[in-house]
Amino acid sequence: MADAYAQEILQFLAEKKNMKLKPRQLARQMGIGEAEYGTFREAIKQLRDEGRVVMGASDAMTLPDLGRWVVGYYRANPRGFGFIIPDVPNSHGDLFIPRHASGGALSGDTVRAKVISEGKRDGQRRYRGEIVDVLERARNRFVGELQTAGGAFFIEPEGKKFQKPIVLRDVSTAAGPKLGTKVVVEITNYGEDRPDSMPAGVVVDTLGEPGVLDVEIDAVIAANGLRDAWEDDVLECARQAVANYDPDNLDHERDRLEGRTIITIDPDDARDYDDAIELVRGKDGTWELGVHIADVAHFVQSGTPLDREAKARSTSTYFPRRVVPMLPEILSNGVCSLQEGQPRLVKSAYITYDKDGKVLSTRFAESIITSAKRLTYGQAQDILEGKTDGFEQDVIDLVSDMSTLAKAIEERRRRKGMIHLDLPEIELILDEDGKVVGAEPEDTSYTHTIIEMFMVEANEAVARVLAGANRRFLRRIHPDPSEVENGGVSRFVEAMGYKVPAEMSHRDIQKLLEAVKGKPEAYAVHLAVLKTFQQAEYSPTNVGHFALASECYCHFTSPIRRYPDLTVHRLLSLYVRGKLDAEPITDMAEMISQGRDCSAAERRAATAEDEVRTVLIMQYLQTLGQVEFEGIITGVTNFGLFVQWPEFLIDGLVRLEDLGDDWWQVVPELGMVRGDVTGKSYRIGDTLEVVVANVDVARRQINLVPTATLEGRFRQDGEKKSKPRARYSDKKKANKGRGKKSNTRPRRVKRRRK
Repeated sequence: MADAYAQEILQFLAEKKNMKLKPRQLARQMGIGEAEYGTFREAIKQLRDEGRVVMGASDAMTLPDLGRWVVGYYRANPRGFGFIIPDVPNSHGDLFIPRHASGGALSGDTVRAKVISEGKRDGQRRYRGEIVDVLERARNRFVGELQTAGGAFFIEPEGKKFQKPIVLRDVSTAAGPKLGTKVVVEITNYGEDRPDSMPAGVVVDTLGEPGVLDVEIDAVIAANGLRDAWEDDVLECARQAVANYDPDNLDHERDRLEGRTIITIDPDDARDYDDAIELVRGKDGTWELGVHIADVAHFVQSGTPLDREAKARSTSTYFPRRVVPMLPEILSNGVCSLQEGQPRLVKSAYITYDKDGKVLSTRFAESIITSAKRLTYGQAQDILEGKTDGFEQDVIDLVSDMSTLAKAIEERRRRKGMIHLDLPEIELILDEDGKVVGAEPEDTSYTHTIIEMFMVEANEAVARVLAGANRRFLRRIHPDPSEVENGGVSRFVEAMGYKVPAEMSHRDIQKLLEAVKGKPEAYAVHLAVLKTFQQAEYSPTNVGHFALASECYCHFTSPIRRYPDLTVHRLLSLYVRGKLDAEPITDMAEMISQGRDCSAAERRAATAEDEVRTVLIMQYLQTLGQVEFEGIITGVTNFGLFVQWPEFLIDGLVRLEDLGDDWWQVVPELGMVRGDVTGKSYRIGDTLEVVVANVDVARRQINLVPTATLEGRFRQDGEKKSKPRARYSDKKKANKGRGKKSNTRPRRVKRRRK
């Protein structure tokens, strides 16, 4: 038992960075009861004896400094650098690995790195690492187009995770895949024998012709190791769960809520509906909000083949016109989906509020509902705007009341410190063949905020009740921004004329965002604040959720597509039935491991979704040629500027040598490059006219050249004008309807919020 507490202690201290805590303080913050304190102290002694924690004055604990070597999980950044998440936490945290120091490691590999001190800067000792050994490979399959040269067959792996060509053995185009076809290759030798040796592999699957939507999605699925096929025992388990479903013959009593005004609000193209809302206004000015969530736990029993597969997938992955679901569609789109007019099993969270949106009480139940109406976000927004024709009066009244309560909740949460970053989102427009023909801003109607507020409230309510029952559960945590990153933002915004403290509180961030609202620098500041945030993840450690200003938070509202929600549902079932105390507490080490697995699966799915979008947009850019657009600088590195195309939210690279004749000085803490000769500067958030010079879909790279630089080159060559190129606004009109048949409507694909 002490070992489990040891893992929890290390995790907590790692999240709290350099905070020094005495054992009693630490136990209090971690929610350790008096009955468990003896075992907790044993774990602290064990960690001290092993050198994994350092005891200072008055037994105040911290994590040890970095040693000379670090072993851990390598997480690569698409821009070339990366970080090692150490197996043994330390006071420094993750170790930065610069470009060209990865030692051939790929994202997800377990590696060993040498630690190099770079001295102190801004009062903090800085370190970088150099990977010297890859201890375990995370993946050995890659995708690319079959090519040949000098009598040998090879592929150039797609993406940025592996840059070397892979030589293929035993390939015959007479009996096997054709040249130019996308294939899946399994590496048999990484070419580590000699510095000049090439990786070698074998073809294990043939996907099809490049440019076809399904082929591109299959390629990303294979490259990211997603599970897209169902084993027979999993499907049979799902069929049995459906066959045994009888809402009139259940194994325990449920609240029967049929006939009440309960509705769902989802995107136009949603196929699974896992949350429904009802709201009752009390005569005394109070509200009772009912959030009803599909009871997936009833159909997915722990330990079954269906449960094991759901746990392995951990999340659903959403692509244009296709989903890789966590559960078979017979469940996710069937009996687990809260379809209009169909009796469905749910977990119900009831939250009572006063007129100002303050929580007065909560209660939970297992219920049966029948959704009275399925609304889209657009339809709900129409009702709020008075366009009510065709809707029943009770639905109209409900949507109006939902807006009133959501605004009160939003204001309360804002006062508490909730951070809202105003960063653009888009929806791609696809033709019938799955080709991008344009993009448009994401719908930001208030109905999205209504549902978001209600889901956040339900998640928080469930987390509070489980924490109050002294149960371990997978929380959704979002650690505070690091002091180093906060300091960088302070310097960045001070250069713009805004004064903020080096260590910003929730209120400091809110004031900053309010100060830049509507100003040209607003985008740059919101982007800079986002970059200070650590990634939200799943963990049993009570770190809290910084962006939501929540001390206790979990995910409960999407069990169809997130496995952590399913684990929370199982605990809530025990709580509602009065059996929670009889259930053994899950081992801490096991729960920490499960949280890491779920977090990794979430990142993997998000990477795959973004990669498909990137491929589709890049393929579209290739049809436009040397298109010119006004972009926004989103990043500054020692080799160039990243410039984002606002229309598609995709970044391209302007290399420093293409900025013009000057000696360019990179000032990363100010997000700026500055010319020593001309004094000209480029800063994050500035706009820049650029031309698309080259699009490399396989490498996921877009090379840009500033318009002024390109025109200057042609003038120097004695030409009267530059090579003809289309401005995007003109080219967009020229391409309107490209690939579409008559009487077809382009499909809009939403960029999903993380």
